[in-house]
Amino acid sequence: MNFVPTPIPGLVVIEPQIWKDERGFFIETYNEKPFSTHGISGFVQDNLSYSHRGVLRGMHAQAGDNAQGKLVRVLRGRVFDVAVDIRKSSSTYGKHFSIILDGENAKSLWIPPGFLHGFLALEDDTLFAYKVTGFYDKSGELGVRWDDPELAIEWPLRHDEFIISAKDRQLPLLKEISNPF
Repeated sequence: MNFVPTPIPGLVVIEPQIWKDERGFFIETYNEKPFSTHGISGFVQDNLSYSHRGVLRGMHAQAGDNAQGKLVRVLRGRVFDVAVDIRKSSSTYGKHFSIILDGENAKSLWIPPGFLHGFLALEDDTLFAYKVTGFYDKSGELGVRWDDPELAIEWPLRHDEFIISAKDRQLPLLKEISNPF
């Protein structure tokens, strides 16, 4: 595995080795030893979502006693994945990093606590998997609107193609949240 730092400290792209032959392929998606060597550990829960093209999920974080770091990857399909630094003391506060994740390249993104996260499904039948370091805790939910002008995220589809939950449509702007990070 190759652990590639991003321009935002703490965010790491993980590029696995892919062994291919006439049968298909094999990928080691997680191994505690190299991950913990890079400071990535403590997973307590695995999650899976299924999305149609145009589904936008985000921008979410979980704070408090169950603040979540997330190791995200796509099993099938393709997404535009985004992480936003909301650590108040960070020199990259309010900046975002985006990457295309898909089932072909099998890359993962490590998103530590203190980041908002969201993704836009670019294909139908997209399966998105993530390991988290904190159990789900409704009292720690935090969210910011996907179209917050302060974030200036350039989503790769037209906004009229988006499928967004009613809950995510009601999220506040970054400047409106009580930020525990």
